[in-house]
Amino acid sequence: MTDKTILLSRIELALDDVRPHLAVDGGNVELVDVSDNMEVTIKWLGNCQGCSMAGFTMKAGIEQSIRTKIPEILSVVAMN
Repeated sequence: MTDKTILLSRIELALDDVRPHLAVDGGNVELVDVSDNMEVTIKWLGNCQGCSMAGFTMKAGIEQSIRTKIPEILSVVAMN
């Protein structure tokens, strides 16, 4: 396994902590990539797409969960 593969696996585990909360409202999130500058890109799925609370969920839920478990991650952004 490469370092990036291990990092992606760790991010998936962190996302698994928030997925049940998203699923309650019919949503989900997909990990797209992590850049060399430690920025995670996600894609909203289901009811999370276009949700007015997605920005709040990203910062307070997803980014916090990822950065708590993987402090070297600097930010999380969503694909358009």
